[in-house]
Amino acid sequence: MNLPSGTLLAQSALSGLFVGALYGLLGLGLSLSWGLLRQINLAHFALAFLAAYVCFQLSSVAHVDPLLTLALIVPGCFAAGVAIQWLFARFRISPFNSLLVTFGLTVMLESLIQGIWTADFRRLESTYGDARFRLGPLYVPAPELLTFIVALALSLAVWAILKYTDAGRALRAAAEDGPIAEAFGIDRKKLALLLAGVSAASAGIGGVCIALSQTLAPSQIYAWIGVVFAAVMMGGLGRPFGPLVAGIVIGVSEALTMAITAPSWAPLVSFSLLLVVLLARPGRF
Repeated sequence: MNLPSGTLLAQSALSGLFVGALYGLLGLGLSLSWGLLRQINLAHFALAFLAAYVCFQLSSVAHVDPLLTLALIVPGCFAAGVAIQWLFARFRISPFNSLLVTFGLTVMLESLIQGIWTADFRRLESTYGDARFRLGPLYVPAPELLTFIVALALSLAVWAILKYTDAGRALRAAAEDGPIAEAFGIDRKKLALLLAGVSAASAGIGGVCIALSQTLAPSQIYAWIGVVFAAVMMGGLGRPFGPLVAGIVIGVSEALTMAITAPSWAPLVSFSLLLVVLLARPGRF
């Protein structure tokens, strides 16, 4: 087997870094809702793709700058996240049942996307897509670089909020022991609604990043679930930087695997890494 050149390996690793940042960005909201709210929200992925299609529609038809679509997408996703959490609380949905309920929501949203935009592949053409920077012999696409910056900034912001603000400390206390936290005056319901909204808003931001750098198809919702779940579990639940670090490890590993062997081997990487983590630290989750 002939190994690829050093330049090709470096470019593959760089591409994997950017894809991993997208994994981490999508996993951030899922990690927070799962780790702090004990809700497994599969609709997180459907919201991300719905946001991607809304960004595509507004940019392609109304000629709105893709980044400006965040002014509509982020509040809309925030409201959707609050509504879903309100329903969970109203009907006392258990963590396992939340998995089933949100899977149903995912199927419904996929059908809605397919009904509006059909099952055809869509690609957003924008000025960002053609922009590239040169780093020595390597090329850095602007959308992927933007995704990395956004993922890093959001992870840092969430980490700072959880660590240094009263709301963040209250969230961590409520996740650790809800009844005791309520006894000290913490309003768990309001905090849960706020966190669910923020998690859904992060999915909307991730959706815009998907629209900028990926080809869209409704069925791709399910292709992202497995690898992002692996990044969330490897990174640890409720840890802002965990999904980003794990996502980058998975993304770089997949990219190097595709460069050295064949693309068909890449999907094995994320779950192989997850199995190693589970076997090495079985009490982690």
